Amino acid sequence: MTTVQEERTTEELKALAERAGRELEDASALEILRWAADTFGSRFCVTSSMEDAVVAHLASRALPGVDVVFLDTGYHFPETIGTRDAVEAVMDVNVITLTPRQTVAEQDAEYGPRLHDRDPDLCCALRKVKPLEEGLKGYQAWATGLRRDESETRADTPVVGWDDKRRKVKISPIAKWSQEDVQTYVAEHGVLTNPLLMDGYASVGCAPCTRRVLEGEDARAGRWAGRSKTECGLHG
Repeated sequence: MTTVQEERTTEELKALAERAGRELEDASALEILRWAADTFGSRFCVTSSMEDAVVAHLASRALPGVDVVFLDTGYHFPETIGTRDAVEAVMDVNVITLTPRQTVAEQDAEYGPRLHDRDPDLCCALRKVKPLEEGLKGYQAWATGLRRDESETRADTPVVGWDDKRRKVKISPIAKWSQEDVQTYVAEHGVLTNPLLMDGYASVGCAPCTRRVLEGEDARAGRWAGRSKTECGLHG
């Protein structure tokens, strides 16, 4: 793994992100990740929900041994934990599992049971947003699997942008991909995917807040169904 540790100010990182977003808009996903590897070295990581391992696989080609950060919220489907374990076993990556400050039982004791039903925004903040903020502190840049075709809220996702909340460069190398592009890459490279994707789930999150999608619905429709909530807070 690259070990170059170049320090940059927040303003330098922000300017770098804005310039790269313009210059890399037409680059391939692998080219974007190679730029990230060359630019940030070990100060770069990939985050993965373990819906699939496409971005982790791509990043491992650009930066073997790359850190792959996974948030174990305590509410995941068993299939998601199994996908994480398989990725760790077979891919050239370093899986780092982040956990919230409180276990589910401890959170229930403080806030009451099933907080995800009563206040899903708070539940996401406690079990996703805060752990990720802590876990990303050592990095200058992080990569996501966001795609523009997933929902209207993600339609303007830049391939490289500025994460103002965490003051880091945010890279979405497959932002321009379609679901067909993802499936083609999975088939060509034998990439691991969450078994739930073959069981009617188009987007996989925490079990209490995720359902199968119906015909004609977008990929994110199964998340927090029946609520106005569309994002957990990690991406907006």
